[in-house]
Amino acid sequence: MAAEHKTSSDHAKTNGDTVKAAADKARATMEPFATAGAKAFRESMEKSMAAMSEINAHSKKNLDAVVASATAAAKGAETVGARAVAYSKKSMEEQIAAAKTLAGAKSFQEVFELQTAFAKKAFEGYVAEAGVIAETVAASMKESFSPLNERVTALVERVQTTR
Repeated sequence: MAAEHKTSSDHAKTNGDTVKAAADKARATMEPFATAGAKAFRESMEKSMAAMSEINAHSKKNLDAVVASATAAAKGAETVGARAVAYSKKSMEEQIAAAKTLAGAKSFQEVFELQTAFAKKAFEGYVAEAGVIAETVAASMKESFSPLNERVTALVERVQTTR
């Protein structure tokens, strides 16, 4: 009976050694996969974080460009508005002066000549002011689109370098 017990004990030890060897072999087989998986996951997370950082930086630059563009547009609109108000005031003063001059005319011929001269001067002033305002608007638009154009250029360059 002691021999049987010893044999069972030997069997248990042999089975335990076999299980331990199988576990060691499985660990040795799985360990490189687990290490490679962890490394790939870490690298993937690092790349994702770098990409998110780059996207955030790009978005901030885009927002800055929009703000700069809006600021330039507002400044241009303010300049045009100020010129329009100044022109309107000047035009009104000239109309009052012309009306006073017309009131002092001695003949219909003189009224006609004064009115013609006033109309000519008013038209030339209007055309000149319209030209200045058009130039101001064009310069303002150029200035307001400049930051946006820079961002588009940066995007195009970025796309071309990734090809």
